[in-house]
Amino acid sequence: MLEPIKIKEDLFYVGVNDRTKELFENLWPLPKGVSYNSYLLKDEKTALFDTVDICYSDVFFQKLETALGGKDLDYVIINHMEPDHSGSLGLLRTRFPNVQIVGNKRTADMVEGFYGITENVKIIGDLEELPLGKHNLKFYLTPMVHWPETMMTYDMTDKIVFSGDAFGTFGTLDGGILDTQLHPERYYDEMIRYYSNVVGKFGSPVQKALEKLSNLEIKYICSTHGPIWTIPEQIQKVVSIYDKLSKYEGDEGVVIAYGSMYGHTEQMAESIAYELAQQGIKEVILHNVSKRSHSYIIRDIFKYKGLIVGSPTYNNRLYPDVEYLLSKIENRDMKNRYFGYFGSFTWAGNAVKRLAQFAEGTQFEVVGNAVEVKQSMSFEKYKDCLALGKAMSERLKQDR
Repeated sequence: MLEPIKIKEDLFYVGVNDRTKELFENLWPLPKGVSYNSYLLKDEKTALFDTVDICYSDVFFQKLETALGGKDLDYVIINHMEPDHSGSLGLLRTRFPNVQIVGNKRTADMVEGFYGITENVKIIGDLEELPLGKHNLKFYLTPMVHWPETMMTYDMTDKIVFSGDAFGTFGTLDGGILDTQLHPERYYDEMIRYYSNVVGKFGSPVQKALEKLSNLEIKYICSTHGPIWTIPEQIQKVVSIYDKLSKYEGDEGVVIAYGSMYGHTEQMAESIAYELAQQGIKEVILHNVSKRSHSYIIRDIFKYKGLIVGSPTYNNRLYPDVEYLLSKIENRDMKNRYFGYFGSFTWAGNAVKRLAQFAEGTQFEVVGNAVEVKQSMSFEKYKDCLALGKAMSERLKQDR
């Protein structure tokens, strides 16, 4: 028998851990796995908040039925329809045929589209309330954080925000599920990686959602991924992370992302990094785009103000992994970054020209002069690389 975990009076954790999946959304590596969180609130009426990936439905249903203790399930609140959270919804309806599915109009459309369910669907509006007994739920629509139907549910009695994917993080829950039971700091970088890759494009909707929540007293944040946040300082911390990332604010530091086939472009990257360090910039992160998953590079680009990209010319274009990285940056509507670039070629140069086109299409501030090397780096080109590093350091220091 798999037991649910009691979070507090009336509230149970019935989520699961996934230590098998290699890639989240078939894109982002999961070296530390991921959790799919679901919660049951027991009152005169019972309410389930989201389900789990269908691959783990057997574990989920054992926990849920034990937590219910023979009671029927009255409501399932759908804060987010992505299949890692709604995947068990069809099976849930077969086990609890009278359960009411609660969501907004867009949720109802997706419930029908994904699962063919149209009956016993309760459509709610923004700020509408649903009483369970002593607990009273209030719904906050937060579209495009990060799907159009996303919403959050607030338990007005116990001051709990069931936040959907917001404030979530990669990483399984290894024993403890509350921030009081683990070292929360080990999840911070995975929260940033989760936000920057999954939510990152939607900074403005995230800001609107934070504004909606700003006047609420919050004692618990129950996300669909990662720990439950209960410590006041931790709640403040995770909200501040989302606030900062959604404003595209970065810390002092530089990400140098480069592609290199035979080492010449890498030499340029290392020369720039050397000068940055000489100028007192301590956070300098070099990423070889062929060796490092782009999810980590994007995470670091969200963390730091400076970005310098280097590429050799490849088939008269950018190096493929560099081009792919730039498309991901463009897709996230990144703002407020200082940008420098460099490149190399053997007989026909085009990488630097294409990096210049990328710079023109972004809202980044171009810093320093681009450096282009033909074949191998001369002493003059080495000095140009140092000058680019110095220009970036001076621009960063202006913000101190």
